[in-house]
Amino acid sequence: QSKGGTPTMGGVLIIGSIMGAVLLWAIPTNPFVIALTIVLLGLGFLGFLDDYRKVKKRNTAGVSARGKLLLQLLVCGGAATFLLLHDAETRAYLQPIYVPFVKNPIVGALTAPKDPAAPSTVEAVPAHAGSPEVKPAPAQPAIALSAPVMFGVALLFFLLVMVGGSNAVNLTDGLDGLAIGCMMIAAMSYAIFAYVTGNAKFAEYLFLPHHSQVSEVTVFCMATVGAGAGFLWFNCHPARVFMGDTGSLSLGGLLGMMAICSRQELLLVVIGGVFVMEAMSVILQVGSFKLTGKRIFRMAPIHHHFELMGWKETKVITRFWILAIMFALAGLATLKIR
Repeated sequence: QSKGGTPTMGGVLIIGSIMGAVLLWAIPTNPFVIALTIVLLGLGFLGFLDDYRKVKKRNTAGVSARGKLLLQLLVCGGAATFLLLHDAETRAYLQPIYVPFVKNPIVGALTAPKDPAAPSTVEAVPAHAGSPEVKPAPAQPAIALSAPVMFGVALLFFLLVMVGGSNAVNLTDGLDGLAIGCMMIAAMSYAIFAYVTGNAKFAEYLFLPHHSQVSEVTVFCMATVGAGAGFLWFNCHPARVFMGDTGSLSLGGLLGMMAICSRQELLLVVIGGVFVMEAMSVILQVGSFKLTGKRIFRMAPIHHHFELMGWKETKVITRFWILAIMFALAGLATLKIR
């Protein structure tokens, strides 16, 4: 109630700032830039519809939960499908999933694993007169999962990363500057990963999967950091504008796509640790209440739990920013221990 009347839909300003920087500095035909743009604009439009229904139509529910999830799946699925179809190196990155005794429609043969004790078949190939060279016969190709199965597995995994990230950031957006501050820290971390992944020497030295075009993701990440800094100027406590679902849904999905593009999808659980905390607190709270009738936290998401414990809003925000920095540093530290 104390924040009633504060303008919302500030996510429009964030999206506009990001796209302005991307159009100036990124290569527009880069498949990663296109995929990131699809997620940002698509989920931004979904969030705008949700905010519009809440503000203009006086509908506190906004877009229904089922409708929101369906649209999230459509947007994120479209971006993931585009990336898988238009980037050969991404498909190659997902290829090494092998299983024995599976008929591969591409290979067209059933091949069992070779007995290591069996002698190898060789043929003599004369290199030059008087010096025969022994050359192993070509080995049978490994049995890989068929292309449609690989595509389906990758698509489901990418959907989980992006939709999960979108909803997690949406749940975090409950205090002035909390979500955008944590988002800036995570985006800065993925800017580093994208840069070193796109550099052949750095990627080889740090044992990262190299991709020649991933460096353009760095532009998108840093544009997000810059747009977030401009928005935080007006969103810090007491906020003069809220990002609304327009910002939180789009930025969360964007963070998931950043993780996918930089080949660090699983590391999102560490770098986005604050978002994971917020989402898990809601899942545990709802699950506990439905199963036992008791609540684990005083209120979920967890930042409200600390408010009800007596922490001031600014204290909660600052401490969560500190946690976000620690999670990001932990994620970056994995570069050293690989």
